[in-house]
Amino acid sequence: MNRNELNEGIKTALKAHDKVRLMTLRGVLGEVKNLEVDKHAEASEQEVNDMVKRVLKQTGQTLEMSRKAGDNPDRTAEFERRVSILEGCLPQQVEGDALKALVTWAIAETGAVSKRDIGKVMGAVGTRTGGNFDKAAAAKMAGAELA
Repeated sequence: MNRNELNEGIKTALKAHDKVRLMTLRGVLGEVKNLEVDKHAEASEQEVNDMVKRVLKQTGQTLEMSRKAGDNPDRTAEFERRVSILEGCLPQQVEGDALKALVTWAIAETGAVSKRDIGKVMGAVGTRTGGNFDKAAAAKMAGAELA
């Protein structure tokens, strides 16, 4: 997601009178604006995605605390919706056969030969995907190939 897509999402939420989506996307936009002020430049698509991931993590933690408290189901439902909205803003994660092919490529590319080289493989996959992959599954696949 880039900044223009974020702004379009806000406009759509305004027109649809979707208060939860509007509040969620405005929160992300506020964080992106803070980042842009700090670095004195427009945020890249990767930086916007990183910010969405950061806000998603924070919202997910708040959701878990709300679930544990269990005293306000409406609040919990709102946080579940926010998490869903934020997950929808992120690009699809690389999984399954595509991830396996990427891990195989990374092993060949880095010259990995043992399990001690898994870090190199994970770094190569992360660079290639922008960090948007199932890390646990990739580590398991790399471990199996490097056994």
